Amino acid sequence: MRLILSNPRGFCAGVRMAIDVVDQVLELFPNETIYVYHEIVHNKHVVGRFERRNVKFIDQLSEATTGAIIVFSAHGVSPAVRAEAVQRGLRAIDATCPLVTKVHSEAIRYARQGYQILLVGHKNHQEIVGTAGEAPEATQVVEHPDNIPFLLIKDPNRLVYLTQTTLSTDDAKIVIDALKAAFPAIKEPPSSDICYATTNRQIAVRQIAPECDLVLVVGSANSSNSVRLTEISRNVGTPAYLLDDASEVDLSWFPTGNETVLVTAGASAPEDLVAELCKMLLTKFGGQIEQRDIFDEDEYFAVPGTLRRMMIARDIDPETRKVNIHKAEITHDLYGAVPLTISASATNSGINSQSTNN
Repeated sequence: MRLILSNPRGFCAGVRMAIDVVDQVLELFPNETIYVYHEIVHNKHVVGRFERRNVKFIDQLSEATTGAIIVFSAHGVSPAVRAEAVQRGLRAIDATCPLVTKVHSEAIRYARQGYQILLVGHKNHQEIVGTAGEAPEATQVVEHPDNIPFLLIKDPNRLVYLTQTTLSTDDAKIVIDALKAAFPAIKEPPSSDICYATTNRQIAVRQIAPECDLVLVVGSANSSNSVRLTEISRNVGTPAYLLDDASEVDLSWFPTGNETVLVTAGASAPEDLVAELCKMLLTKFGGQIEQRDIFDEDEYFAVPGTLRRMMIARDIDPETRKVNIHKAEITHDLYGAVPLTISASATNSGINSQSTNN
């Protein structure tokens, strides 16, 4: 079997930051019950690992005891939720991804300027709920072009569209093009709201999938960006399967055992799950690993302000706790083989290389 590992894949800086925030809080307050409002990220393994460390995930702030620490998830929350946390005397730490915060800020700014906001995304997704909550009277959610005739528009010259950060660029373009056709004067955000990590992972799949027999995406079913990766692969003609971990592999997907398989992961999926999947496949079928470098991500986010202050109060320098994201080190012990790395330029020039055998 020929396994191609897409780079980038897995955790983005925002997800890594959110997870690290909970880790840091557990370290700072080992004897307290830590609450997280909704899932910290959309991955069942991440959530399950924290639950085994006695983190409590709640859907209503009333479930937290007065004075407790509450962490807001990477997807963001509305001002109403933040206000309720204050009212209930909770110590809130905001782990919202900074790129989601950017969209929140845009919604606030455009609403103050008198624009109606057409928010492109999935209306029940936590990110959309939080963003819409910044300016509920000015915001309407658009999931599909079919929604457009039912929008209540006051002035077609005072419209702006914003988008959910984890959308497929293909799906977003369909809705955005329809909005532009319906409302030629609609304003667009200064830069794309779809986050760089989501875009990078989608571009990688779009580029590599056509040369593969199938694509395996590690991620949970409630992870919007993970689901989008499978859709993009199918859109370019390659079968794709979404799985939480190696236990969900169906061996009938590999009728010959010598398929070329692209392995990638959604932005909320831990890399150790990717490693276990690769090792299981190579143990079963033998073969090779290539790491295909499409983009190198080397990003970091500082810890949230509230957590910084908690660290300083305990003589911990927050600058030593910055969250970095970088390419995973692939070892034979963890993955089942040592890969050959092929850069995007090598791929585009048609260079063929062999990787280390299992």
